[in-house]
Amino acid sequence: MVISQSNQSSLKKSSIKENLIHAFVECRAKTLELFQNMDEATFCRQAHPDFSPVGWHLGHIGYTESLWILQRTAALPCLFPQYRKLYAADGLPKNQRVKLPSLKQTRHYLDTIRDKVLNHMEKTDLEHQEGLWRFLLQHESQHSETISFVLELIKFQLSEDEKENSSHLSNFSSPLLPNPLNEMIQIPEGEFEMGSNSLDALDNERPRHKVYLDTYSIDRYPVTCKQYRVFIEAGGYKNAQWWSEAGWEWLYKEQVTQPLYWQDNPAWYNHPVSGVSWYEAEAYAKFVGKRLPTEAEWEKAASWDEKLKCRRIYPWGDKQPTPENCNYSNIHNHTTPVNAYPAGKSAYGLYDTLGNVWEWTASWFDGYQGFQHYPYKGYSQVYFDNQHRVLKGGSKATRAWALRCSFRNWYHPGVRQIFAGFRCAA
Repeated sequence: MVISQSNQSSLKKSSIKENLIHAFVECRAKTLELFQNMDEATFCRQAHPDFSPVGWHLGHIGYTESLWILQRTAALPCLFPQYRKLYAADGLPKNQRVKLPSLKQTRHYLDTIRDKVLNHMEKTDLEHQEGLWRFLLQHESQHSETISFVLELIKFQLSEDEKENSSHLSNFSSPLLPNPLNEMIQIPEGEFEMGSNSLDALDNERPRHKVYLDTYSIDRYPVTCKQYRVFIEAGGYKNAQWWSEAGWEWLYKEQVTQPLYWQDNPAWYNHPVSGVSWYEAEAYAKFVGKRLPTEAEWEKAASWDEKLKCRRIYPWGDKQPTPENCNYSNIHNHTTPVNAYPAGKSAYGLYDTLGNVWEWTASWFDGYQGFQHYPYKGYSQVYFDNQHRVLKGGSKATRAWALRCSFRNWYHPGVRQIFAGFRCAA
């Protein structure tokens, strides 16, 4: 049977729509899993001044879908105008977002919006809207990751007798590491393609462009807890010689002596250090005679295939992430050893570049030449302020839809509440 070109086009559009609907349903199910058996106090608690309560993030996910799909695309009236100021990103200061509807009421809000969103999705032609739908899928994924680390913060803040036994790890075996302090890979000079033009790419990933880099070296693995322990024991937090002026000022203000999610336990030694600020990462790198990689250096080492002269979407190729490639989407409720995923290696041989922990880079967050904001100016462009450093690679809580080598995260260098680590370059 011969299928006409128009029928082939219709089948392709139908397949794209089915895949998107499935992704939206799957993503929402994973979001709601985070709220199972949650009490109202946790739902409304602000764990840190820089972050909203998890209940606000849940409501904001629904608000954003309603705004972009029901109001701006389908031209429907706002379903819940009473929530507009509460859930809008610019509606209320974070410390005023603690007076929230109950979890049950918020679920009703999300379910009502989602029913109409999926109904619109079934009826509409996605040809000119697919990019917006993919943006919203990643928007929910990003806020769900924020929910994950805010819940981690809340757990961390509990008294010791209430805390989950942090020494308990799932049965996860991995080969013994060589001395990773000396495990560096030399990346030869040359041009590579950075960024992405795919429909999944967010505005700050665009446009794909060529970058030339001189020869450099980069750690095969992220810095482990065992390695970082050497820095702590050597008095790294007490010696100004390892810290930049801004970093030393930050340290004096914060009065910290170890990473936020520190586990001084041999069971964690081969896991990546997590909960470090950019300043801590910078100080450690100087301590071992190295530096942090630039964003371009990190992306080339993670994504470029030197033999084929092409970029990969993921370190291992262009096939979507699976549990055999990396630690993501809360598959494990903790980090995993940095050498646990040989199937996830990059073409250059780097381990653990996607998932597990975000990795700080030396670069300030900024737009690429030819940047165009989407879907609104405030998503990325407002952060092109020389106040935010780029992080790459995703974490154990990053969903598959926001996991790729070109994806860019950004935070102020003093933030340590996220699931962030680093690797060094030279």
